[in-house]
Amino acid sequence: MKNRIRPIMFVGIGSDVGKSVINTAFCRVLLQDGYSPAPFKAQNMSLNSFATKDNLEIGRAQAVQAEACGIESTSDMNPILLKPISNNESQIILNGKPVGNKSAAEYFREEGREKLFKSATRAYDTLNSIYNPIVLEGAGSISELNLKSKDIVNMRMAMYSGAATYIVADIDKGGIFASLYGSVMLLTPEERKAIRGIIINKFRGDIELFNEGKRLIEELTGVPVVAILPWYDDILIDQEDSVVLEKIVRKKGKQGVKIAVVHLKHMSNFTDFNILEHLPQVSLFYTRDNKEIESADIVIIPGSKNVIYDLNHLRSSGLAGALLRHHSKGKPLYGICGGYQIMGKWIHDPYQIEGDIESAPGLGILPIETTLQKGKVTRRCTFTLANSRGSGKGYEIHSGVSSGKKPFAILDNGEEDGFYLNTYTWGTYIHGVFDNPSLISLILSEASKKDTPAIEFQDIREENYNKLAEWFRSNSELDYIYKTLAYD
Repeated sequence: MKNRIRPIMFVGIGSDVGKSVINTAFCRVLLQDGYSPAPFKAQNMSLNSFATKDNLEIGRAQAVQAEACGIESTSDMNPILLKPISNNESQIILNGKPVGNKSAAEYFREEGREKLFKSATRAYDTLNSIYNPIVLEGAGSISELNLKSKDIVNMRMAMYSGAATYIVADIDKGGIFASLYGSVMLLTPEERKAIRGIIINKFRGDIELFNEGKRLIEELTGVPVVAILPWYDDILIDQEDSVVLEKIVRKKGKQGVKIAVVHLKHMSNFTDFNILEHLPQVSLFYTRDNKEIESADIVIIPGSKNVIYDLNHLRSSGLAGALLRHHSKGKPLYGICGGYQIMGKWIHDPYQIEGDIESAPGLGILPIETTLQKGKVTRRCTFTLANSRGSGKGYEIHSGVSSGKKPFAILDNGEEDGFYLNTYTWGTYIHGVFDNPSLISLILSEASKKDTPAIEFQDIREENYNKLAEWFRSNSELDYIYKTLAYD
């Protein structure tokens, strides 16, 4: 058994600098080197979530990091999850269960913050008693002075855990000299001592040409640059959505079956489409363009955290008409979770769970009605298709209950899921349905009119975790990092 080492934490100069991916990479490095790591993020804001084995909800990123560690994910890995339902309001998931909605002003008030921090530290302590070491992740910038006194996820957690802390900067955004200098100098002297290194992420070009930049950063901050990680586009790893989603674009010139995912404003769980996005025979893109929807071979309406708002926006923007025209041509149209609800006749929200509109007519493609209810279904499942060959695994996270007498799938507990109109038109509550080889083979065969062999994706996921670990190893001073993890 390996000697116990200090926890490590990756924090950032801002959002979308790559903390989650680097955390995932180091989780796999530690596992390869004989340790028993586990991930931890005290508070996460994301519309990508996942159901744990005990039917609790956490951020998808922590579930991915747990998989990189070779362990089951638990709610302790992400005790506080914020799921935005509007520009200034989020659903609060505490220890895996929804506890209500709050505005940003309500959430960041002083009262209740200590209780939340205690929940976070209790979860951390549980993990720390089992695993060695804990790989912590921060959120956003570590030096937002107006929020710092209320921050429970960045340096306060670093100080509590005693983690060797590394700042991640995205050089592709520009301005890293000022951002790194400011981020370090705005910390307290005690916090600065916890910072053991700087990681430059998303570097393009010849790293040798950055030697002068590295030296200047070290002189300005007094902190060594321990990794310069090159840009990659050939490693398949799930990412966060709150910032990344707005930057997703189609890979130009890619041939194959054209799959359009409707880019809803409150789109959730876009990781449902990661496997499809990376298949060589598929050109997958996210769009709000009517013509692109009508010209696509397959259209998928994804999940939504505010389904009535997104439905009404489809109408006001003209996208609803494009979807109906696509469907009228007999072309494949599928809905996942909120997208499935949107395809129905009506959506009712009598308890105003997602907003102040109590009912709205759906697209009317499927003969179902949905009622949003208090509480939430959160569970993993296995399923068998009710109307064709195919089976697989997935997970459910939804508040709605939908009527319908022609199920898409039968779950392992005997319950019916979704609605199957025909081979080209169906909806389901199952997230991760397109991670299953038989489902991908089925939809691609229907769209291309050619048999498409099934692909085993778990081997692909493992291969990519290992590629990510090698990416980190090859471009960092790993010996130095390990030295900072040794207890004195």
